[in-house]
Amino acid sequence: MISEKDIIKVGSTQKPYGIRGEIVILFSREEYCEADSEYYFLMIDGIPVPFFIEEFTFTSNLSARVKFEDLEDEKDASKYVNLDVYLPRNFISDENPAERDSWHLLVGYDVVDQHGEMLGSISSVDDSTMNVLFVLLKDEEELLIPATEDFITAIDQDKKIIEMNLPEGLLEN
Repeated sequence: MISEKDIIKVGSTQKPYGIRGEIVILFSREEYCEADSEYYFLMIDGIPVPFFIEEFTFTSNLSARVKFEDLEDEKDASKYVNLDVYLPRNFISDENPAERDSWHLLVGYDVVDQHGEMLGSISSVDDSTMNVLFVLLKDEEELLIPATEDFITAIDQDKKIIEMNLPEGLLEN
C-alpha cells in the first residue's frame, strides 16, 4: 500500500462530462496537468485508490477531461466528484526537473526544529503572497512557518523529514 508521504496532491475531481463516464479534473498547477501518468490516485475515505486512465483530453492549461477504466457512464463518474487527486511524488520530480525545488513538493513532510522537537506535518503551502509559508498541522492545530532556505538545515527525503533552525520567538503566540 502506498503511503500519503509518497504522493502529492495535484488537483481535484470536478463534475462528470458527457455520457461516457468522463470526469473533469482541475489541477492546482500547470506542471501537474502535464505530468505523464498512466493512473491517478483518488483519495476515498482517507485511502489513496488508483484509477487507470483510458483517455485524457486537455480542456485548459489547468483542467482535463479524464476517462478512467471501469467508469462506463455519467452515473459511475458522479460517484467520484469532489475528490482530491494525487500522483506519486517521483512522477512530479522526475518528469518536471524544474519543480524539484518547489515548496509544494514538501507537502506531507514532517518538520522538526533545531532541538529535535516535532513541529508538525506540512499540510499545504501558502504562496498567495510574496512570503511563502508552510502550513503545519499538529494535533488539529495549525502553525504557519516561513518557507525559506535560510531556516532549513537538512531534508531527509527517504524519511520525509525537514529539520529547521527557527529564530527565537517565531513559534510563540
